[in-house]
Amino acid sequence: MSDAIISARGLTKTFLSGDRRIEVLRGVDLEVGAGETVSIRGESGSGKSTLLNLLAGLDTPDAGTLTWVGSADTGAKRRATYLGIVFQSFYLIPELDALQNVLMAARILKGPGAIELARAKELLARVGLAERAHHLPTQLSGGERQRVAVARALMNTPRLILADEPTGNLDEQTGGAIIELLLGLSAETKTTLVLVTHNVAHAAKCSRQLLLRAGQFS
Repeated sequence: MSDAIISARGLTKTFLSGDRRIEVLRGVDLEVGAGETVSIRGESGSGKSTLLNLLAGLDTPDAGTLTWVGSADTGAKRRATYLGIVFQSFYLIPELDALQNVLMAARILKGPGAIELARAKELLARVGLAERAHHLPTQLSGGERQRVAVARALMNTPRLILADEPTGNLDEQTGGAIIELLLGLSAETKTTLVLVTHNVAHAAKCSRQLLLRAGQFS
């Protein structure tokens, strides 16, 4: 794929459980193109979240290579400028309001100034939370907290969004709305999206669907 922005070759990951070695990923290959939306589906234990952690640089493979195309930065700065991550459990800072949680992404790069503040407010408005900007996470519903997390993922204008079961803690209707939000924002901003989900209907809304079984794509 000539316009790939992330490319994985032969990713392997093994974990120890007592005396047992469990092969979670067994030589996974994946290329994702600019602006593409890709879903990765599979049963519990198939390696979906492990793969996403490797793609995000949050963990390292035992074997294989991973390339983020066009990223010259290193470490936390590299991750902050290249990708945004949306987790199932939101991971908002409970002491900070919605606006401050979104701004935390900018703090990794530099102290947020007027431009960053304006962008955070704009993003909250785009996810329908302009009036909830100064509410703490405990004052927000699950769907609202996930919308804050989506806004935070977009704060640094990333090239790639990785979403790991972003609807897992939400009811069906709210979860569907979050998927539509992610897909809509991806199309609007030309941001690549990789969505890990167990939901067949959500997966089918992406431009490409992959199935992970026993640590390999099938």
